[in-house]
Amino acid sequence: MITAMAAPAAAFWRILLAIAWIGTISSTVFLFLTLVAAARYWFRARAARNAAGAIPDSSLPPVTLLKPVHGDEPRLRQNLESFFRQDYPDFEIVFGARSADDPALRVAGEIRQRYPQVKCRTVLSGTPAWPNAKVFSLDKMIAETSRDYLIITDSDVEVGPDFLRNIVPPLLNPKAGLVTCLCEGVPARGLWSLLEAMGMSIELSSGVLVADMMEGMRFGLGAVLATRRDALEKIGGIAACANFYSDDFVLGNLVWEAGHEVVLSHYAVGHVLIPHSFVRTFGHQVRWMKSTRYSRPKGHLGTGLTFAVPFGLLGLVAAAALGHRAMAVWLLLASVVNRVLQSLAVGWGIAHDPRSLIYCWLYPLRDLFGFCTWVGSYTSSTFLWRDETYRFSKQGRIIPQQRSAHSSARSQ
Repeated sequence: MITAMAAPAAAFWRILLAIAWIGTISSTVFLFLTLVAAARYWFRARAARNAAGAIPDSSLPPVTLLKPVHGDEPRLRQNLESFFRQDYPDFEIVFGARSADDPALRVAGEIRQRYPQVKCRTVLSGTPAWPNAKVFSLDKMIAETSRDYLIITDSDVEVGPDFLRNIVPPLLNPKAGLVTCLCEGVPARGLWSLLEAMGMSIELSSGVLVADMMEGMRFGLGAVLATRRDALEKIGGIAACANFYSDDFVLGNLVWEAGHEVVLSHYAVGHVLIPHSFVRTFGHQVRWMKSTRYSRPKGHLGTGLTFAVPFGLLGLVAAAALGHRAMAVWLLLASVVNRVLQSLAVGWGIAHDPRSLIYCWLYPLRDLFGFCTWVGSYTSSTFLWRDETYRFSKQGRIIPQQRSAHSSARSQ
């Protein structure tokens, strides 16, 4: 019998328990959708892989790989060199940087000497005149090539020799305007880097697979953006993304709105992380979450119901406070099992990340970490990006607050 004094407290715990049950149910529904979407992707990927392998060299068009770089990074040499090793009949690489003294260009130059058969050049963009420095550099780089098939990849991406052979074929269909990829997170040293990498392989991939199944691909993913010049011209060029932080999302969305299909490739690439402290890692995650918050506010709000472990912990505390010990343990255990299954099905089964199998028991911690960054995304509108300060505005547009200066643009 609850006394008059205890009644308000009991009501409080019942409300929290109800929230825990709502979150447990919603995260279970999301897991079910994820498993169905993963199975759908797996079957489609197998068919797409076979189709790509059947295309003769004579049908593969010349392509340009666009590689914006900025400073030295872990495994930069291996990342860049993986693109020089492509088993593809005709490709060139265009590097872009703000200034000639960028350390990444020295690494690229050394690799370039080892592969004289690969066409390669560098474009220096100088101080960016647009809010998004990467897009400003890409605009200069695209102007330096006459090829119609363009592949934009980040400097922290590593691929296999068959990358181009698998990415280009969907673009041979005039209806397709952009091809993008899932990625396997490749951690640096330390626990936080491992959790961040697992987030890329599992959390990010899960959201993309479900979105593709529910409404089709309407956005791009920054690791790889493959497109044609006619699709770019239809949206006003890459400059249409100049004011946004999530240029990958915006580029894919604009291509889709222009009437083209956005294709999620069967090919997954490696995304190599930079070693950082917990504070820097948390800051990066919050920055990405803020970007989603401003780009897709309603969807971002709903993301809060896809996490499992926070609701499991809430259920543990609330049910225990009400004397329901068995329910408390069950709610926490259900949330942990939920995330372990997600790690195995998506991280290992789809992204082919071996860490998602070996450390599947750690993914519940990553889920809790992800929830904390989701909450953090609502704390402010400013963020730090490559040691420069920006502020988010409506629809994900960004406004530079502090930016370093570099030399004027030219080509090498």
